[in-house]
Amino acid sequence: MKSLYWRIVFFLKTRKSRRMRKNLGTNIRAIITQSTNGLFAVDPEDLEVGEKLRKGGFGLDEIERIKSLISDDSRVLIVGSHIGSLVIPVSRHCKEVVAIEANPKTYELLSLNLRLNDIKNVIPHNIAASEKTETITFFLNTVNSGGSKRAPKQSHFMYEYDRPERVEIQAHALDTHLPNHAFDLVLMDIEGSEYFALKGMSKILQECNSLIVEFLPHHLRNVAAVDAQTFLKQIPERFTRVTVPSQDVTLSREEADAFLVKMFREEKGDDGLIFQVE
Repeated sequence: MKSLYWRIVFFLKTRKSRRMRKNLGTNIRAIITQSTNGLFAVDPEDLEVGEKLRKGGFGLDEIERIKSLISDDSRVLIVGSHIGSLVIPVSRHCKEVVAIEANPKTYELLSLNLRLNDIKNVIPHNIAASEKTETITFFLNTVNSGGSKRAPKQSHFMYEYDRPERVEIQAHALDTHLPNHAFDLVLMDIEGSEYFALKGMSKILQECNSLIVEFLPHHLRNVAAVDAQTFLKQIPERFTRVTVPSQDVTLSREEADAFLVKMFREEKGDDGLIFQVE
């Protein structure tokens, strides 16, 4: 029954997205909208981040959490920058943002949005983050372009309901791709590729003070084909304090590892676990 419910939801979303595209015509690449996050060019077919920006704002609570972890002198690494809905507001509260975005179509919008908002302290990279230099197959989703991802190891209808285009893109280990490893905060939301990216950035993780990372059981199982324990082993033990915003708890690392394994088994996720060095 649960599977049937989501199939219906995704069908209706896809129909709404396609209708929007049909009404606007095929030549419309983006809609310009003023939001709390800034001035944004958004894909009219995107019914997640794009629609939220058109209606006023996106991720405002998360932006406030990020601001509490940085200062005007901070360097921030955002892996999974999408069209800049977090990158741009965060850039106004730190020294520099390095923005990684794998999807070539959303990278175009990210670059445009940086210009629309006159942002000068963001360095964008159109690559995927992985454990090594490689070419990967990538899904370009449209109904939720932020859900675009590397081809999952285990197929699932929730990743392919809008029949995403598949492209080959370049991926790199960030330790080797980025010359400067000194970041105060690393934020990562890359739809299940976090495991691979973490394996390729051990040097960066030894220098940053805070790590925010998405934790979704279905992504770990299907995209990366790993369990919670394997995923957590990629995060250094130097991060001794862990906040789980969705559960409103802050735990020691030992407590958090057990807590997150339990969440994984219960199919509970979090959009941004916060690991901190005390």
